[in-house]
Amino acid sequence: MGKKLPAIDAYIAKSQDFAKPVLRRLRDLVHAACPDVEETLKWGAPHFMHKGMLCAMASFKSHCAFGFWKGKLILGKSPRKPRQRRDSSAELPGLPAYPGDKLLSQYIKEAVRLNEEGVKTPARTKPAARKKLSTPAYFMSSLRKNMKALRTYQNFSPSHKREYIEWVTEARTEATRQKRLKAALEWMSEGKVRNWKYVKKS
Repeated sequence: MGKKLPAIDAYIAKSQDFAKPVLRRLRDLVHAACPDVEETLKWGAPHFMHKGMLCAMASFKSHCAFGFWKGKLILGKSPRKPRQRRDSSAELPGLPAYPGDKLLSQYIKEAVRLNEEGVKTPARTKPAARKKLSTPAYFMSSLRKNMKALRTYQNFSPSHKREYIEWVTEARTEATRQKRLKAALEWMSEGKVRNWKYVKKS
């Protein structure tokens, strides 16, 4: 049988009054669904283990949160974390984000099954490599006619260069492209990055 860790008793005792019955109930559901569960504190919050991480719960100022380590496998691509807010009833059932005791127990059992079978969380796919930055000939030709803008551009980081190039080249019409190019040259001659309007002044 799984034992209840005194440190988690202390965590619950220090939680907001609205959260205490919620955390106790979630804890009991985990123990009922997985009698051999082990408790631990990780990153300052209660976690439940059984042949690896199962799930965790946490208490905040105005809500509680509960989530699964392999949530995407259990709940789908957008796992919903059951929450209990302070301005709601202390009873979990009926809350929009709470699936109900029966369904939550099924989720916990599924988490147990995944760990017992050694199922791994799918590795994150690496983001596609960005295309190599290429400055259009007309863009460079315009820059060479404005030495201040050219020097600014040459001193830009690759990301700042890309912002200007993408902004100009993604214009849908030639008129818009020329208008943006004119603005880009003016701003660069003043030493400004593409999104200079949003840069916080120190």
